[in-house]
Amino acid sequence: MLTYSANGITAVTKQKPVVIPDFSVKDLLSAIPPHCFKRSAIRSASYIVWDAILIAAMYQSAVFLDTFISPAHISLPSPAWYTAASWAVWSLYGFGAGLVGMGLWVIAHECGHQAFSDYRLLNHTVGWVLHSALGVPYFSWKITHAKHHASCGHMTQDEVYIPPTRSALGLPPLDTEEEDVLGARVSDEVARELKEALGDSPIGATLGAIKYLLLGYPMYLVFNAAGQTRYPKWTNHYNPNAVIFSPRQYMQIVLSDIGIALWLGAIYLASSQYGFATVLRVYLVPYLWVNHWLVLITFLQHTDPLLPHYRAGSHTFPRGALATLDRALLGDLGPIGAWIGACATHGISETHVLHHVSSTVPHYNAWEASAALRKRLASAGIQLEGAPGGWKEVYRVFRECRFVEDVGDVVFYKNSQGLAASRPKYAGKRRASDSGVDVDSGVDVDSGVEVDE
Repeated sequence: MLTYSANGITAVTKQKPVVIPDFSVKDLLSAIPPHCFKRSAIRSASYIVWDAILIAAMYQSAVFLDTFISPAHISLPSPAWYTAASWAVWSLYGFGAGLVGMGLWVIAHECGHQAFSDYRLLNHTVGWVLHSALGVPYFSWKITHAKHHASCGHMTQDEVYIPPTRSALGLPPLDTEEEDVLGARVSDEVARELKEALGDSPIGATLGAIKYLLLGYPMYLVFNAAGQTRYPKWTNHYNPNAVIFSPRQYMQIVLSDIGIALWLGAIYLASSQYGFATVLRVYLVPYLWVNHWLVLITFLQHTDPLLPHYRAGSHTFPRGALATLDRALLGDLGPIGAWIGACATHGISETHVLHHVSSTVPHYNAWEASAALRKRLASAGIQLEGAPGGWKEVYRVFRECRFVEDVGDVVFYKNSQGLAASRPKYAGKRRASDSGVDVDSGVDVDSGVEVDE
């Protein structure tokens, strides 16, 4: 974001006008070719087999290479080098197995959306087995994830990645004499106050991002971290009586907990049989990588200075579905990295907007469906392909997205100085309302919101 300073004021050189869409659900679904909605149990299952083969091949390769890391086969300067070489082999295995394991996670997630097959019982059975094997409470997470899809981008109804508000962070109240509500300008004095209150050091952002990637998902499941703030303290995905579940869902939560109990028991038994060190390098390290990829992918899908968030009066399902971004996972490593990221995780990062428009489209049809949807969106001036997904992008977004204002039906993230890279732009005529829209001039007299006529 480019800025300039003059006369004690720092301003954004040019905020990006982001179109606030007025599509209906029918408008969006009609853009998708009908055959893209077809699901095949056999084809979906084949991806599970393929992912399992890849992980097994990586494991066998690591075992094979590790056997050669000894004085009997190679000569290294000191014993420490053998340890380091073995560590490198198993670290590479953990990274690769974790990336492909994320693909298995995606298939289990599709089971929850009924995108795996036409058979509900089969979907839930496969999903429960796969997600339980990855430490995920299948039904519990499926329930809250469905709420996320229904209310994506809603400030008080969405389930996760809720932007913190100015007041929630204890920041000084908005002073419109000193700063613009849309974040186009801010006085240097207020910018300093905000920066001191929020902190903006590269080291702090790096450590915060690392903590988020490593612990974010289990913290969300156990403590509702980064979840909806209106829920009571101690809300979690393991309590059948939690407010996030209805009484009729009680047994589904119990089944999810049984899956987690079996998962923990299997880890304990495997550690007793083979030793914790073996379980750590063969399973737990890839498991941590899966959690890392899940947070990295979903955080970048739903967090960016370009994405609007809505309050009750302005949120619709289509707007929420389009308040997401497609990103090329590992695309910052070049075309080969992007290809590996997309193939290993079944395009979950690259076709996410389409997934929010229709979550029953299976991943192997999502590429064609996404291409068709993008054409429809482009005709309305909407482009939802973000920068490639990777650690560098997480760092950038982590620093640029600090808070949103307590006022406004449509809000965008502001950075630590109170500046926003984007502003809303409404398509078509809008009715006069309490927002102060001047219908004749097409400009919101209070906030400067652009309105196309």
